[in-house]
Amino acid sequence: MIKFGTGGFRAIIGEDFTKDNVQQLARAVARKMKDENVENRTMVLGYDRRFLSKEATMWISEVLAYEGIKVLFIHRGVPTPLIMFEVKRLGLDYGMAITASHNPALYNGVKLFTKGGKDADEIVTNDVENYIKELEGEAIKSIDFEEGINQGLIEYDNPFNEYIDCILSQINVEAIRNAHLRVVLDPMYGVSQTSLRTILATARCELDVINERHDTLFGGKLPTPNAANLRALQNYVIDRKYDIGIATDGDADRLGVIDNNGGFLHPNDILVLLYYYLLKYKGWSGPVVRNIATTELLDRVAKSFGEECYEVPVGFKHISSKMIESDAIIGGESSGGLTVKGHIQGKDGVYAASLLVEMIAVTGKSLSEIYEDICNEYGRLYMTERDYKMPQRKKEELIDLLMVKKKPIQFNYEVDKVSYRDGYKVYFKHGGWVIVRFSGTEPVLRVFAEMDSLEKAEEISKVVESTLGL
Repeated sequence: MIKFGTGGFRAIIGEDFTKDNVQQLARAVARKMKDENVENRTMVLGYDRRFLSKEATMWISEVLAYEGIKVLFIHRGVPTPLIMFEVKRLGLDYGMAITASHNPALYNGVKLFTKGGKDADEIVTNDVENYIKELEGEAIKSIDFEEGINQGLIEYDNPFNEYIDCILSQINVEAIRNAHLRVVLDPMYGVSQTSLRTILATARCELDVINERHDTLFGGKLPTPNAANLRALQNYVIDRKYDIGIATDGDADRLGVIDNNGGFLHPNDILVLLYYYLLKYKGWSGPVVRNIATTELLDRVAKSFGEECYEVPVGFKHISSKMIESDAIIGGESSGGLTVKGHIQGKDGVYAASLLVEMIAVTGKSLSEIYEDICNEYGRLYMTERDYKMPQRKKEELIDLLMVKKKPIQFNYEVDKVSYRDGYKVYFKHGGWVIVRFSGTEPVLRVFAEMDSLEKAEEISKVVESTLGL
């Protein structure tokens, strides 16, 4: 069964992530490309360090080559944003990354990109799913990988230098050099270390790296840079007095940060910091785009500079599309992904990390000082996040209750409005909100609440938990 969620096709290895399935997906994309008569029938493919990622990339290449699609094969584990960059740089119509991003180690998956280095939207992924259904039962044909190389149908590609040079051209390298910053990186056994090591060394940062070996089990943890998984990085920053600790998820499109005091910066905080920095210190102007589960502190910052903050559903394709439509300068989500105008149209943890280091250098302030400035000016908001795993039957019951029957949850705060745009979101009249939605990549129900105190946010979350029997 091949279904695209908010972050591409992801499945458990050996269950739905199989050779047959990924080759079915490859054939469907190839037929779609041929039916569209795209001028350049070429696709760039890359992969991360997960189990079977390289092999799956080769299986896909063999089918694409047979179908007449030339393959540019990036033949080592690389960040997903580097692959997206190559799609944009070469003006290609499509590209793929074999990765399950921040999912558990038993998952793998495929991300599909379109022109400009953008995550494929629902129109494209629905098309691919329809092609898969139409071609069901037809034998999959392929060409041997080495034969594809010999015939020039598969070609090795290495856009590393171009990707690094692009990022270096967009940050203030001179300011970073003069700041003599100390940085520690945790790639979480993923693929960011070579890129960030090169960028930060060029900018003369003192750099240490932890958890950089190749481990398909990610050290026994989720390769997601949240507070619970960054204890080692936190201790490293505190013990050795680093200016910043940077962590990236498995495929380096998401970011986690430890500040100079050892405090974990939530992705919401990172997004607010960078938007504030672009407006106040770099003199940019323009709106910001956030998803429906991301902090409204962005709205306050935008309003103070006479700008707009746009809210979109979860899924980075929605952020990318709205950024193009609104000419926004930054967009992101509370799960740690963000993008900045002028770079690729998708998440890039490597570029975001580089920009944070620039911010420290240019402002001459620590991360904790800059964030304190923001809170003094705009106030503080507090968010709680809770995940609940459940069987399919329970999921269907809750969807019917909230989204079909639209039975309201009763809170002790006056409700302003309710949205069913992407899950069940309640906006409170005097500020704050709560959203209940199912993950598009995992069998998980997520509850986010944001209020002007942590106690209120926790209270709201507990009401949801109790009402829904979670």
